[in-house]
Amino acid sequence: MKLHNQFIACAITLAVVSGSILAAQVQTIVPEVVSGAKPVTVEHIKIHGAALEGNLEGDAVDRDAIVFLPPSYDKEKKRHYPVVYALHGYSIGAEQWSHEIHVPQTVEGAFATGSHEVIVVLPDSKTVYNGSMYSSSATTGDFENYIARDVVAYMDAHYRTIPNRQSRGLVGHSMGGYGASRIGMKHPEVFGALYIMSPCCLSPMAGGFGPPDQMKERAIASEKKVAEAKSPADLAAQSPGFAAAQYATAAAWAPDPKNPPLYFDLPTKDGVPLPEVVAKFTANSPLSLVDQYIGNLKQYRSIAMDVGDQDGLRFDATRLHTVFDNYGIANTFEIYSGTHTSAVADRFQNHVLPFFSKNLCFTADCR
Repeated sequence: MKLHNQFIACAITLAVVSGSILAAQVQTIVPEVVSGAKPVTVEHIKIHGAALEGNLEGDAVDRDAIVFLPPSYDKEKKRHYPVVYALHGYSIGAEQWSHEIHVPQTVEGAFATGSHEVIVVLPDSKTVYNGSMYSSSATTGDFENYIARDVVAYMDAHYRTIPNRQSRGLVGHSMGGYGASRIGMKHPEVFGALYIMSPCCLSPMAGGFGPPDQMKERAIASEKKVAEAKSPADLAAQSPGFAAAQYATAAAWAPDPKNPPLYFDLPTKDGVPLPEVVAKFTANSPLSLVDQYIGNLKQYRSIAMDVGDQDGLRFDATRLHTVFDNYGIANTFEIYSGTHTSAVADRFQNHVLPFFSKNLCFTADCR
């Protein structure tokens, strides 16, 4: 059962951590409003995902996004700005995450306390099973390239951006932290600085799942539910909230175009692990991938990562930081006082945006 435990640990950790998110949202520390902060402009837009076309799950191809334009944007018509792309976590979309990190207040507060003005974008990647994992899958669509190519191309075409990798930052929290690490490893030609917040699913050993007999029972129950489902929407309806996490990860990391109507493979049969499917999950683990992308990661001006001291994800985050240090990759790492979500708004205002203010290029001649 060891392989089975390794496989499902990430999905279960997603569910447990995301459950904590809902419970902790009201406890999220909100920075005080900064006196004299100038308002940003908020735009709700749709971005077409060429990379998502034809996905077997039927997830939306035209996706919501929220854009925050800095106070000077409408006044200084010839000025161009860096862009920070911010990725939400599992079970929530861009709209819900905007409340969790308390934007636009925290964006306005960051600018008022000295951070240089940037455009901030929150793209949405919520799927029928509550999360895309920002991965490349025929089942869910290629969300990795939706973020790295479609969203970036849209912003460069429709807003006064500085269309240069050195002027683009990528940040994400939880599942979004996984996305920032995954996309960051693979796309240094697009982004110039990374901020990874409380990343989930860095390794297939992200957490435990209980005694072996319970694990087998749960696996068999999931297999039965999948076998009886008539469509992705049907399975999702039977798996409200975080119960769908195991299906989200299977759809993202073990797609199967020959396995309708759900088009993914589970890692077990009759509760017994299937090594070939488990291997697909391991292949999507950033701690398994990182050694292949050291050259890419060294292209970043800087990488920052943080996690709360009461967050079980701190152990794998520490491991990833150690890998960065061992290879001489420019990075900072902080374990701060807090839970998975308690400080996320404060971190966004007082750490994330100041980090990008220091590490992005603000002129058109970036090199």
